[in-house]
Amino acid sequence: MTRKAGLLFDGRVAEDFKLLTGTWVHVGSLRVKGIDALSPIAQDIVVTGHDRDQIGFLVFPNIPECRKFAELPDDAPADAVLTHPAVVRRVREAMTIMAQAGGSSLFPARVMLMAEPPSMEAGEITDKGYINQRAVRTRRADLIHWLHADVPNKNVITVGLPPRDR
Repeated sequence: MTRKAGLLFDGRVAEDFKLLTGTWVHVGSLRVKGIDALSPIAQDIVVTGHDRDQIGFLVFPNIPECRKFAELPDDAPADAVLTHPAVVRRVREAMTIMAQAGGSSLFPARVMLMAEPPSMEAGEITDKGYINQRAVRTRRADLIHWLHADVPNKNVITVGLPPRDR
C-alpha cells in the first residue's frame, strides 16, 4: 500500500451535525452524493436535519436542465417545472436509491425543490461562488421547519424509510 503525504479534504467539520439519534451527518460527502444522485435536477443542495430525526435536502435546481428533463418549453415557469411529474418522480427515484445505502445519516427522507435561487446579497453564496450552508439554513429556517414538519405538504417530496437499525 502506497501512502501519499498531504491532506484529504472531506468537507468542513463545522457543517457536520448530529441527528436526534446521535448519528453524525457528514454534510460535505452527503451533499456531493446527493447532487450526483439527483442529476440533472440538482445544481446544489443544502443538507438539513440538525437536532431532528431525519435528513432533509433543500435542492437548488438547475431549471433549464429540469425543463429539458420534463420536455417542457424553455419559457415554462419554474413552479410548473418543479412540480412536473417527471421531475418529482426523478427526485423520488434518487431518494430511494440513496436510502438503500443504509443508515439514516446517508440519505434524505425529505426534499424541497427551491423555486428561489440562493442569494449572494443575503450571504447564501460565498465570494468564490459556493453555497454557504449555514447562511441558507439561517435565512430559510421557516422552510426547513416546514420541510421537517409532520404535517403533509405538497411542496415536500418524501420517500418511505427503511426499517431502523436494530
